[in-house]
Amino acid sequence: MTTTATATLPPYPPPPTKLHLPRRSLLFLSATTTTTLSLPSLSTASPPIKQPDTTITDRVFMDFSICPSYFQTRTLGSDLASCPDSELVGRIVLGLYGNLVPITVSNFKAMCTGASGYYKGTLIQKIFPGRYFMAGRQGRRDKGEVKPPVNLVRNTESVEPKAFELGHTKGGVLSLCLSENDDEDDIKLDPDYHNVEFMITTGPGPCPDLDGRNIVFGSVLEGMDVVANISSIPTYKPGERVRQYNDFAEFIGDERAKSARAIWDRPQKTLYISNCGEVKVTKPTLSPSLP
Repeated sequence: MTTTATATLPPYPPPPTKLHLPRRSLLFLSATTTTTLSLPSLSTASPPIKQPDTTITDRVFMDFSICPSYFQTRTLGSDLASCPDSELVGRIVLGLYGNLVPITVSNFKAMCTGASGYYKGTLIQKIFPGRYFMAGRQGRRDKGEVKPPVNLVRNTESVEPKAFELGHTKGGVLSLCLSENDDEDDIKLDPDYHNVEFMITTGPGPCPDLDGRNIVFGSVLEGMDVVANISSIPTYKPGERVRQYNDFAEFIGDERAKSARAIWDRPQKTLYISNCGEVKVTKPTLSPSLP
């Protein structure tokens, strides 16, 4: 009897599972096999901040002098510029930012170049060594104070945010006094009042406490050595006991306290603006330069 061997064959593999893809996916896959899909990238970078326009549009000069005989004789009448024994301290040249604050610059230039040279013959009111000095306080000409013309343009830039973008970052910054202005209240209440008091920082460091409260409208181009000499002039400094008495007098409402403080930080020498005017240049507009 013949026995027949039966061969056992391996089972067939199962048929592949069909993928059911929507037509949109098929189109997408076919596109990616031939070309690289590029999608626009979303940028999170913020747009660049626009810097204030500090182009120098005008230049003016100021000469500073000391009059030794002023306090002794008081015979100069209404014009300190006629001091017979004037001692020149030096000249500074100021560059003005006329594109940034045109009204402030126009009024300041008019005060320097007017027919009377309104800043000419007026005192430097206060000096804060290592910080700044102030000039242009309004009042009586016979007291070395400024009497501005009534035809100055009313300065509306004092309420514009862009006028306060620049800071007092170093020595030689020129700004219009707002928070530091010490004009008398009765003068400020005059309907024709124009603020023309200004200050120049002396350095060497910044004065951040002045930022955002006073209008920076120029900088010193020449004469920082003169600014340093002005900063070194001795000033009236009250003693600690005098300060305490003054604080108490102010607390109880004694008006004499304010009058007493008016002489604090004043230079012990008669420092004044002996001359001022415009500097004519061939190319009046210079490249921007932050103060």
